[in-house]
Amino acid sequence: MWETIVSAYNSFMAIMMTFKVTDVLDILVVSFIIYNLIKIMRETRAEQLVKGIIIILIAFAVSSIFNLKMLNKLFTSFFQFSVLAVLIVFQPELRSALEHIGRSKIGKYWNGFSSVNIEEAKLKQIHKCINCVVEVANNFQKSKTGALIVFERQTKLGEIIDTGTMIDAEPSVPMIGNIFFNKAPLHDGAMVIRDGKVHAAGCILPLTKNNNISTDLGTRHRAALGISENSDAVIVIVSEETGTISIAKNGIITRNYSRETLSMALEEELIPKETEKSDRIPIITGMMKGKKNERNKN
Repeated sequence: MWETIVSAYNSFMAIMMTFKVTDVLDILVVSFIIYNLIKIMRETRAEQLVKGIIIILIAFAVSSIFNLKMLNKLFTSFFQFSVLAVLIVFQPELRSALEHIGRSKIGKYWNGFSSVNIEEAKLKQIHKCINCVVEVANNFQKSKTGALIVFERQTKLGEIIDTGTMIDAEPSVPMIGNIFFNKAPLHDGAMVIRDGKVHAAGCILPLTKNNNISTDLGTRHRAALGISENSDAVIVIVSEETGTISIAKNGIITRNYSRETLSMALEEELIPKETEKSDRIPIITGMMKGKKNERNKN
């Protein structure tokens, strides 16, 4: 027993002697990846799929221990195509994970290479669009007219836009009101707003796969949650039954907005702050500025 402990201690010390800073970094990166994978899979279908895979691995180990040749051969043949099977089975989860990475801070810095600052004209356009949507939502709240308005952000919604009708028009209260008029052909779908303009209407959104949401939420709210789970879009919903104004973002829905609170929430989400714009200056641009300063000193 004592020899085993001494041997284990010596092995541990031998490993520690060869331990480098890069090994610590390697462990931290792998731990971060595993943590985020578990975070993404929690409370999704992927969690159940992982449990199924673990059961199969246990069955494979049992077949090897007890020398169950036919069962072992079956599992061996299955595992030959396991990589391809995992890619097919986990395709929605893998896509969602990659989209989360693209919407991370690293993805935001990457976007800085294509557009350092949002032009003043575009900011005015977004402000105008927010004011129109707030005014329309306030009117719909009083008349109990249903509406579903999607503000596109970093994640492009080309697949969703293709399901509707292209409009690409300047936003106005009468136009948005006419689109969601209950006799209009496009009123049942969602309106997609891109860069402060009404880009498309009558679009079909994916419904949320979350079964734990309130039964009080109708199809509009479920569709809003569905697209918010698959993108970074901000969605405004007006209930046809109660006139309640809600916002869906990142798979979470908040309700009971007034005209003032809706305006504040949309400006907070859609208008970039000055600090955020300055943080997105590309590395290359910073290097060029540094070189110019060196030339001026010389």
